Amino acid sequence: MSKKALYLLGIAITIILGTFLYLKFCCNCCEKTTTDNTPKADTIAVQEPKFVPFVLNGPGINYQTNDNLKFLKNSAKLIMPVEDSVTTGIDNLKMFLASNPKQKITITGYALSDETNTTTFENLGLARANDVKNYFVSKGMLENQLNTKGVIIDKWKMSADTLLGSADYTFETIDSTSVANANDEWSVLKSKINADPLILHFNTNKSRQTLSEAEKQKVSDIAKYTENVKDAVVVVVGHSDNVGNRDSNIVLAQKRAEFSKDYLSKNGIDSSRIETQSKGPDDPIGDNNTPEGKAENRRTVITIK
Repeated sequence: MSKKALYLLGIAITIILGTFLYLKFCCNCCEKTTTDNTPKADTIAVQEPKFVPFVLNGPGINYQTNDNLKFLKNSAKLIMPVEDSVTTGIDNLKMFLASNPKQKITITGYALSDETNTTTFENLGLARANDVKNYFVSKGMLENQLNTKGVIIDKWKMSADTLLGSADYTFETIDSTSVANANDEWSVLKSKINADPLILHFNTNKSRQTLSEAEKQKVSDIAKYTENVKDAVVVVVGHSDNVGNRDSNIVLAQKRAEFSKDYLSKNGIDSSRIETQSKGPDDPIGDNNTPEGKAENRRTVITIK
């Protein structure tokens, strides 16, 4: 074999050997680096959104924003002020309901199972729905187009101690049959309220703020009635025993009526729809000659007009 042929053979062997060594060592190295630096698809963390959207989605309205109404944990009061984008949605809802009087919206409020309910409502979710409703009414919506509902759940999205948008909204159309049935329902409820009215008793010269469970249920019934009967008026009549002069007792009984009105307005009843009166010592139900009778006479009586 000539010297030139040996030279060319050596070059060929070198190229082949170099290619083999590159494929064996360098490509494995590159593959390992790529594998180590690229996360596997099933290990990528999915980031949940840090908001609960405010959604109004019904026939003829579709509005959504990532801002929302908010409540502190254990509280039934909306956090104020409300974000501008939510206010815009509420304005849209107001115009929609005004243009569609047969439309009704149910506000469902949510509360966590570990929250404490200090309201007179059946549960904190219902109390929150009622506060949302009151806010909507303050923006110009009609009460008779707003229903409320409360639901207790185990989990809701939160930011620290704030629940994000713990309410949602469903739309329905009112038909004549349902209106007639509803009228019958409210007539029955009014009769129930007036047949066994809410009576709050007071110590001498004092008002009280604690109610029994039965009394709280009566407050809830009155609130439910006024929510659904737009021309309903609540009447609060104050009474006293006969200790002292009549004029002073008239004033004291009026203060008791005003105290009761304030309590009702804080628990879901529009204060503009509550009338107060005072009968002082003029309408006793107990014997003013006994301590027990006097205690019965120091009262307010709450009925539907």
